[in-house]
Amino acid sequence: MIIVPLIILIIPLIASAFYKSIKNASVAGAFLEMIMLIPLYFSLNYKGFFFITRINFIFILMVSSVYLMSLLYSRKYIEGIENRGITEKNYYLLMNFFYISMEFALMVNNYGFMWVGIETTTISSALLIITEKNDASLEATWRYIIIVSAGVTFAFISVILIYYSFHTLEVTAIIYRSSTGDLPVRLAVGIALVGFGTKVGVFPMHTWLPDAHSEGPAPVSAMFSGVLLPTALYVLYRIYEIYPMPEIFVWAGTVSVLFAALFLTYQHNYKRMFAYSTMENMNMALIGIGTGTYAGLVGSLVLLLAHSFGKAGAFYSTGEIMKISWTKDINNISGFMKNKIVSSSLLISSFAVTGTPPYGTFFGEFLILYSVITIHYYAQFIIILISIFIAFVSINLNVSKMIFKGDYKYNETNGSIIPLISGIIAIFIGIVFLVIINEIL
Repeated sequence: MIIVPLIILIIPLIASAFYKSIKNASVAGAFLEMIMLIPLYFSLNYKGFFFITRINFIFILMVSSVYLMSLLYSRKYIEGIENRGITEKNYYLLMNFFYISMEFALMVNNYGFMWVGIETTTISSALLIITEKNDASLEATWRYIIIVSAGVTFAFISVILIYYSFHTLEVTAIIYRSSTGDLPVRLAVGIALVGFGTKVGVFPMHTWLPDAHSEGPAPVSAMFSGVLLPTALYVLYRIYEIYPMPEIFVWAGTVSVLFAALFLTYQHNYKRMFAYSTMENMNMALIGIGTGTYAGLVGSLVLLLAHSFGKAGAFYSTGEIMKISWTKDINNISGFMKNKIVSSSLLISSFAVTGTPPYGTFFGEFLILYSVITIHYYAQFIIILISIFIAFVSINLNVSKMIFKGDYKYNETNGSIIPLISGIIAIFIGIVFLVIINEIL
């Protein structure tokens, strides 16, 4: 059923055609996208130009959901930006193309076209970073373009090596074929870790991540953390299937999680703090995939799904805090307990992204740690466990200071309900996982 994926890609284009009323048209289109997930689910196991399975359906669900919430949150948020680098209409236009690029990369049955989709996300998302026009956002944009473009170049080399090895780029023709692990194949998988890993946030190619998240508007940061990085990770996973290299992938993820945790210990900018949290969560998912176990894969999917909503809620919450306080410095934020909506959404979201039970992130991380033990990677297990603890304490300590410490110095006592909804969904994912765990494992 090629028609369903095509409709999913066309709807945002149609919405963008209504340029004069693009804000309302984009939101309406996003609701239609959610409805189209129903017939898409019944297209599972379709193989043709597109390739739909339960795995990439979960990613498509994540992207569509966060896209809708980000558009809804943008309606008032963008209106409040005085010095814009792009017009409001162009903002929604770029958001639509950003979304299309990710969905295309997730659905297409060709490694070359996957690369095209990931590269296209760079173009549209880079311009979104400068929505709030200032010197810092311009610098973050250039750093993002330069570092990610270098990574995409390595990713392209990986795709070339895949074609050299198999004489095709069709995903289904390659992953169901046994590989002998010839040198070009091993190089393709290893170089993909560097190339696509740049966009995933693997150390040391992660350096664009805190700047882009910190300087981009809150809805764009939510799209980056919640769905862009997982989309790149999905492509990396499909390449990893060709020839698994667990030791390299698990060690890469472990080192990245460790450095993310260490970076979190001295953060004073709450947006950069959540950016490094994303680095930690993405690399936890990379570890789960890298183990090559079923439990590791399930853990990664649960973690990514819960993280997408939890982290989106966290960045929407930072948008509310920024509108009220006009500062990103944690030390200058106090007494937000007086603002019930913002404090609740921030607290719920921070618990979600740090793996607090009963959030889905907790169960995802538990399965990933279990899978690391089952393949006897004990040193990595200890490093990961310590890193998770450091990240948990660092984030929740800072959030507690912002909420409970000091007096509330601001007049605004209300906030958007969308961050709260996003965080609650992250809890719901954990509860659902508990109910269906016996059927999954």
